[in-house]
Amino acid sequence: SENSLTESFGVKIFHGLDKLLSENLDYCVIAAPTGFHKEIAVEMLNAGVHCLIEKPVATDIKSALEVQSAAVKNSRVVGIGHIERYNAAIRQLKRKLQSNELGKIYQISLVRQGPFPSRVAGVGVVRDLATHDIDLSMWLTESQYSSISAQTSKIKTLEFEDLVSITGRLKNDVVVNMVTNWLSPYKVRSIVVLGENGAFHADTLNSDLTHYRNGTSTTSHDVVAHFRGLVEGGVTKFSFEKIEPLLLEHENFRDHLTGKSSEIVTIEEGIETIKISDAIIRIGKTGESEKF
Repeated sequence: SENSLTESFGVKIFHGLDKLLSENLDYCVIAAPTGFHKEIAVEMLNAGVHCLIEKPVATDIKSALEVQSAAVKNSRVVGIGHIERYNAAIRQLKRKLQSNELGKIYQISLVRQGPFPSRVAGVGVVRDLATHDIDLSMWLTESQYSSISAQTSKIKTLEFEDLVSITGRLKNDVVVNMVTNWLSPYKVRSIVVLGENGAFHADTLNSDLTHYRNGTSTTSHDVVAHFRGLVEGGVTKFSFEKIEPLLLEHENFRDHLTGKSSEIVTIEEGIETIKISDAIIRIGKTGESEKF
């Protein structure tokens, strides 16, 4: 029963947003299927309620801009739930890139694949999974896309794509590669950032971060030396506190609303991700490219 599901948490179930809004909410978390994000968010914002919306903002750029317009009109805050930004390994990686430990960044490669998630409804793999990595590629490198090309395939259904391969270039000249699908029998969440001082590898499934440095040793064997190029140097696997990402995401949004120092994903950043995902879906069938 409904009561048995909620009584241990001391919370209520409301049948309809009007009944929920009678509780005089400060803010809400919108975790409905993506197709309902705009409708719920606009109603909440018009009622004066701040919103943390699970990513992506909405199903397309037009709907996302309507949410932004409602937020501006009502002077309310909208945060986007790009939870991977709060993964401990990603946060460590961001700090190390900001402190220039990798030097100049050349390329970021992101792989996100696994079995089909039964919770998904109304969107394809670009909206559901690739939006994580579209956001991370821009946030980690502190840049935006100048061009992008993509290939998609519809294998399970005729309505939405199940697989996407993406190649892009950022405005700071970093090359981006993404492989995303929900067709794989095993799960991978991998980010490799390649730069002049080696490579960082983040495994967000286990919140692990490893730095592979360029080596300085040489070989006297002329034939081998000709082919080897860079050699492997020291490898460091970092140890750090691994806080639950969802908890951290919610704490940051709460703190932002109370004026404390915090990090949220803004509606503007969410819209930029939607803009890129819209382009990927448009060009995915043809393999063409778009410039921004």
